[in-house]
Amino acid sequence: MATRQRALELHASGLTFSQVSRATGISRYAIREWASGAVPSPRMTAECPVRNGRLDPSRPRTDYAYLLGLYLGDGCISEGRRQVHALRIACCDAWPGLIDECERAVSAVMPHNKVNRVRAPGCTSVVSTSKHWPCLFPQHGPGPKHLRPIALAPWQQEIVGAYPWQFLRGLIHSDGCRITNWATRTVGGVTKRYEYPRYFFTNTSADTSVPSTDPAKRFARTRPGRPRRPRPCQGCSQPPRGGRARGCARDRASLRFSPDPAHGRHPSHEGCRPWK
Repeated sequence: MATRQRALELHASGLTFSQVSRATGISRYAIREWASGAVPSPRMTAECPVRNGRLDPSRPRTDYAYLLGLYLGDGCISEGRRQVHALRIACCDAWPGLIDECERAVSAVMPHNKVNRVRAPGCTSVVSTSKHWPCLFPQHGPGPKHLRPIALAPWQQEIVGAYPWQFLRGLIHSDGCRITNWATRTVGGVTKRYEYPRYFFTNTSADTSVPSTDPAKRFARTRPGRPRRPRPCQGCSQPPRGGRARGCARDRASLRFSPDPAHGRHPSHEGCRPWK
């Protein structure tokens, strides 16, 4: 908008369209349209929502915290023509309410950009294009997220620290689940059953950590995942050895695992054939 205003002021001072175009680098057609009173759409003049290292106050911080959790889980950003980037967040069709909530959050963070749904077998991707998605998510980069460093910018840490529950909600909606745990206890000779919800969140990025806020720490105390303990091959009496093992073709159907990760079987178990 500042560039448009400057071009109009130069034209009002007596300069021709060609002179204004040479001074500003803007085409004469655009200057002529502006001088005739044409107003560009908000999508074409959208300014960066991250200014001076802070999120624009007009953008809802609660929705951004939720959208950040979704992006770190099942989101990606891809560059298209003219440096326009597309944000895609894959959602399972089994949870239509999650798709609606994702679309609402994207629209709230970028209100002047259209949000589309791209359907695929079993899932729906919520897609929105803008030149400023990399500004909103500086974690964007080449390659899978779990193979490169993921660190929140200072202004993102401030938002996550202020709204940790919305951030965790996005993480759970993307890479988490909720189950119902139950336990029994005998009270006064009567066995009672107690049920309570339990939340799980899995992410293989070592840099993705729970924000340093007390509510988040109490809610999501995590530990690194451990590989499944290998079992000996069926018909092999040797105990399993260390390392994450692959199974052998003979025991694949029984879901048992060979303990040797190098070739998928014990050296003494010649009857086993490694499989991938």
